[in-house]
Amino acid sequence: MKLGISTYSLYNALQKGEMSIQDVIVYIASIGAEHAEIVPMGFNLTENPELIDVIKKQAEESGIELSNYAVGANFSGLNEEQYERELASLKQEVDIAAALGVKKMRHDVASSSNLSIASFLYELPRLAAACQAIADYAAPFGITTSVENHGYYIQHSDRVQALVKAVDRPNFRTTLDVGNFLCVDENPAAAVANNISFASLVHVKDFYYRPSTEKLGEGWFKSSNGNWLRGAIVGHGDIAMQQVLRLVKESGYDDFISIEFEGLEDCRLGTRLGFEFVKRVWNEL
Repeated sequence: MKLGISTYSLYNALQKGEMSIQDVIVYIASIGAEHAEIVPMGFNLTENPELIDVIKKQAEESGIELSNYAVGANFSGLNEEQYERELASLKQEVDIAAALGVKKMRHDVASSSNLSIASFLYELPRLAAACQAIADYAAPFGITTSVENHGYYIQHSDRVQALVKAVDRPNFRTTLDVGNFLCVDENPAAAVANNISFASLVHVKDFYYRPSTEKLGEGWFKSSNGNWLRGAIVGHGDIAMQQVLRLVKESGYDDFISIEFEGLEDCRLGTRLGFEFVKRVWNEL
């Protein structure tokens, strides 16, 4: 297992101009992480391709690997022209992943206001065809593509499994985010147990979780069923994180694990404390 950090964890500092992407990589290495996952938020590798070499150089100088490249995409509800345009755009992102030298790439697949299982099943063949096209394009680069349990529409463990199985490519898996299952009110431990065998990458994220009957405000957002969520430092939230990490370890998973922080605390502090928690717990299991 190689424990690292998603650059998304430091997004607030990037957005405010307090850190550059080089600073983020230096910080990730300084807290003892073995790898950095590149999420182009707060910087843009499509519009600023010169940053690709900057990132690679800084990672090499800092002595850490680049593990994964994570981007958005949406193939839901598109006409044929839009669908082909989205495919072309995502293939350009694969080119960026290859230029970064990573062997893993997460891309979103679909977002929809209609979260019903009927809508998902209707769209599944077309969504799977898009993922097949991207996986096939990525294969000559030695890149494994993946879908994350993210964005409500494809977030339940069974929907992720259904997509992975429909795509049926050896280089298409799932980026398993242990916290994101709460966004669709699915028990994280049960969901991780369901999907860990399909994982090419694991995100460790934590949330505070409160019932819909409570009156909460700024800083909180709603799950698909109206319950309340707020990002937490990993190990501080309401997820049974030691149980979840035990499930991951006992599954035999032995690849990259990325800490993701999206709480209200300072992003540097939240990232470091979460990293230290996972490292300590993993070593004690």
